[in-house]
Amino acid sequence: MTHKALIVKLGAIGDVASVLPAARMLYQSGMEIDWLCGKTVAPLLSCYSWVSPIVVDDELLFGDRKASALWQIMRTWGRLIGSSYDLCAILQYDCRYRILTLPVCARRWIALSQQLRAFKLVSERHHSAEFARILCGLKDEYCAHNIAPVAPDRLPPNPMEPQGKIRIALAPGGARNLLSDDAQRRWPLDSYYTLAQILLDKGYEVVLSGGPGDIWVEPRFSDLPVESRIAQWSIPQTLAFYQSCDCVVTHDTGPLHLAGLVECGLVGLFGPTAPSKALPRRKGVIGLWGGERLACRPCYDGRSFAKCEWNGCMISISPQRVAAAVESLLANKGAEWQVISL
Repeated sequence: MTHKALIVKLGAIGDVASVLPAARMLYQSGMEIDWLCGKTVAPLLSCYSWVSPIVVDDELLFGDRKASALWQIMRTWGRLIGSSYDLCAILQYDCRYRILTLPVCARRWIALSQQLRAFKLVSERHHSAEFARILCGLKDEYCAHNIAPVAPDRLPPNPMEPQGKIRIALAPGGARNLLSDDAQRRWPLDSYYTLAQILLDKGYEVVLSGGPGDIWVEPRFSDLPVESRIAQWSIPQTLAFYQSCDCVVTHDTGPLHLAGLVECGLVGLFGPTAPSKALPRRKGVIGLWGGERLACRPCYDGRSFAKCEWNGCMISISPQRVAAAVESLLANKGAEWQVISL
């Protein structure tokens, strides 16, 4: 008898990546996995042969035009009508997501709740561990570091052949999703520029990566011999590229979570957000958390940031310290993940 689960998790790349370990556990227990997702992250889920994405146009669903949103809901109902699942898990707090699953018949339902502790993400815990607790019934004492990222099992060819040098990818843009531009997450662009100079002086290959919304960073690097592949690749191609890198450097944004899914070295830069929630927990990962002496760190409450024009926590991470972290990973790629507070 076939057992099936429907996961409802729209959102950004990091949101989806954090649910993958729990979904994998369900799959390994014998369940087929359908996943209701937004079109933005559907290409990521396509890299997992054991996931069947059901795609909704999240831009239209959350847009200003009510008619377009209603049409997306009706299209989703058309895909789900008559469907039957052993488990339907709505991994969103907003009760409006339940509207999408009205046609679904399920033996058991799970939904995130701000009132019920058993179905609430505990603050400061790693989201992957929390989703595993909620979705798979793991005990509270099951430590977050036991929840490793799930590597994709089908990727396209690497879109950029190796050049015979140590390859370092930088992702200076990011921090933008469908609903907001969270600029406070970003490490300063000038700091990325200085880091690129340091890495080039060491003889490394430096490649800029990012999505279509990150093209604005390219002019800052115009006088450096770096390769820019911003807005040139799909999510699967970006994963294949990161797989070829010796190290990826970025702040708390989509590329951080993509790089966490493959086997490259990874230096993650944090300030207003806590690495305890989002840093990929695998070997070859270092999180640098700036602003140790700032009472306002972290300032993100899950929905918004404190008003801050200085962004001192991110500024306090020096390019030289990041370069040292890169060197550390190059020297010991099998090192256990760690967070260094600065």
